[in-house]
Amino acid sequence: MVRQLKKPEQEILLKIAREALVNAVHYEPLPEIIFSKLPNSLQEDGASFVTLTMNDRLRGCIGTLEAYQPLAKDVQEHAVAAGMQDFRFPNVQPEELPSIKIEISILTPKSPVMYTDAQDLLNKIQPGIDGVVLQDGFRKATFLPQVWEKIPDPNKFLSQLCMKMGAPGDLWRKKPLQIYKYQVEEFSE
Repeated sequence: MVRQLKKPEQEILLKIAREALVNAVHYEPLPEIIFSKLPNSLQEDGASFVTLTMNDRLRGCIGTLEAYQPLAKDVQEHAVAAGMQDFRFPNVQPEELPSIKIEISILTPKSPVMYTDAQDLLNKIQPGIDGVVLQDGFRKATFLPQVWEKIPDPNKFLSQLCMKMGAPGDLWRKKPLQIYKYQVEEFSE
């Protein structure tokens, strides 16, 4: 079940993400998070992705599928990583900061998808709702549920996800993969 943060909690996380990104871009230390002043929901372990966009185009996206640290810290670290460590993009520059929009996705725990064949898999994934993880040995990739807006066809969605994993696009049709799904609560500036 997706956790539902209240608007003030969302605003705190967006502020933490923005301050972390600004400091990282200027090579300044990250602001200290004073956990005792945060709502309990932000102190609990949580898994997040932070997505940066500029002019409605992806500028960076980094996150984790597993909750292993307090949600506020997770968001802070992934805001920095999205701006400074996403290998697909150069580091965010100071002059870009005013144009960058931050989106935060809080993930539910992932659950395995048991399926018998490609058609069964398609029947068990909910377009627009489920984020999907594909894993083949050590290769792994995920698309957040928001990616359905750009790739609404489930066949193309899974094929693109295979290619993101570094595999042929039709791998999901040809051999059994480890597949997981999850949902997110997303909000943005």
